[in-house]
Order: sequence, then C-alpha cells, then structure tokens
Amino acid sequence: MDNQDVVSALNKLIETTKNGEAGFAQCAEHAESAEIKKLLADAGQRCAQGARELQQLVTKYGGSAETSGTVGGAMHRGWVGLKTTFTSNDDLAVLEEMEKGEDIAKRDYSECLRGDLPEDVRQVVQRQNEGVIRNHDLVRDTRNRLRAAS
Repeated sequence: MDNQDVVSALNKLIETTKNGEAGFAQCAEHAESAEIKKLLADAGQRCAQGARELQQLVTKYGGSAETSGTVGGAMHRGWVGLKTTFTSNDDLAVLEEMEKGEDIAKRDYSECLRGDLPEDVRQVVQRQNEGVIRNHDLVRDTRNRLRAAS
C-alpha cells in the first residue's frame, strides 16, 4: 500500500470517528438519565481522541487529514433527533440508534484492517478497532439492560 492509499484509508476512518464523536455528543444531549449522558459523552471523547490520532498519522504519511464526518452521518444524527422527539423512552431510542452507528464503525474498521497497512498504522487501527468494539458492546449492553427493565 503506497502512502496515498494509507492516507485514503485513514481519512475514511477519520470520517467514521468524527461521525461517532458527533453522534455520541448529540445522543448524550437527547438522553434522559445522567448515567447514559455520561456513557455517551465519554464515548464521544474517545472518538475525538481517536480522530486526532488518525489525523496525526495522515500528516506523517504526507496527506491532508479530514476534519469532519460524512453527509450520511449527519443524516443519521438528524434521524436520531427526530426519532427521540416522538418516542416515549428516549434513552432506549437513543441507544438503539447509537448501536446502528457503531455497527457502521465496526464495519469500516474491519474493512480497513483487511488492507495491507504499514505496521505502525495497523497497530493504531487495531487498537482503535478494539475501542470501537468496546463502545458498541457498552451501548448494546446498556440498551439491553434498559429494554429488560421496561
């Protein structure tokens, strides 16, 4: 994989992490319970840190780093806002939508890891992928706990 391909792969992940950062922040605003607000805000901060780390790698490999998410991510956040406006259990609705977003992040990281990445990039992407899986599972488990309690 040449440097341009590395930069392209990393920029796609930056968009993914920026979508996650914005999505978690928005969902934290819509959440009702303090516990879920904190869970989502903390996950958003982890996404922000991940994006910064990927941006540094893009610069190292001679590229110009993405600074925002995708149009699809913005549309999904709009749907989350609309859906939570019309549901009676906002926390459950928020978590259900966040899990969908994290499913996309898992897919994007998995696709990137199938590529022929330089070892330093692979290490970062693999570590971040493990964080994406933890975020996903935390959201899923919290959603399942809320669903069981209702």
